[in-house]
Amino acid sequence: MGTKRKTWYLRKKDILYVEENHDGRYGAPGEKRKPKRKPTPEDIQRVNAWKKEKGARLLLMEYFSPGDLWATYTYRPEIRPPDMATAMKQFRQAMDKLKRIYKKRGRMLYWIRNIERGTKGAWHIHFVINDIGDTASLIERVWQYGGVFVTQIRKSMCPEEDFKRLAAYLTKDENTREEKKDGTPAKPRLRETNYSHSRNMPLPESKPEKLKRWQKGLKPKKGYYIAESFEGINPVTGYKYRRYTMIRLNRRI
Repeated sequence: MGTKRKTWYLRKKDILYVEENHDGRYGAPGEKRKPKRKPTPEDIQRVNAWKKEKGARLLLMEYFSPGDLWATYTYRPEIRPPDMATAMKQFRQAMDKLKRIYKKRGRMLYWIRNIERGTKGAWHIHFVINDIGDTASLIERVWQYGGVFVTQIRKSMCPEEDFKRLAAYLTKDENTREEKKDGTPAKPRLRETNYSHSRNMPLPESKPEKLKRWQKGLKPKKGYYIAESFEGINPVTGYKYRRYTMIRLNRRI
């Protein structure tokens, strides 16, 4: 009893998201353990950021497809919001208008967004939204405060099918620091952020399993391929962990 596995079955089992880690109570036969240490504030911050990113990624995989839209709302300098509460209200009003249009057409509206206030004072709202055919024009129609930029997710800078980079981009915050060419962290570019999503997007519960031992390599489930995988060391337990995404070979879009 050395390894725990949790699997999320998404998109009617077209996508499987899997996490594996050692159960520290039982040890890990045959697996060398790295020295454990007390988590630092930076460790805690990284874990919290990863949990938020993971939540966004699961929502993206369950409710969105590469044909849906990736959009940005901007503000004209003279009417920038005075605070985050105002920006949140303005976005909510725009989505309420869209929701009424979607409802008249018998469709559900799904969105995930991040409101960003930059260190130089500019405001942006990045969001993904499910497309019902003319959503690009509808997005522009309901926004009166500035520019509107829209593209399909598959044509964006984050096109991969398991949505890893898109989730990371959507969950940036004031602690996010990009890496410079020399490998050192750049200065933070955001002063304030607020991440949220529509409330009509429940996620399925994960299915837990207990494995006898840590598997050395990954093998995709029959009928699937591994789209992405990551392996690291948990600083608290000192043991390895991994997470990976499997996608059905004949996936229904």
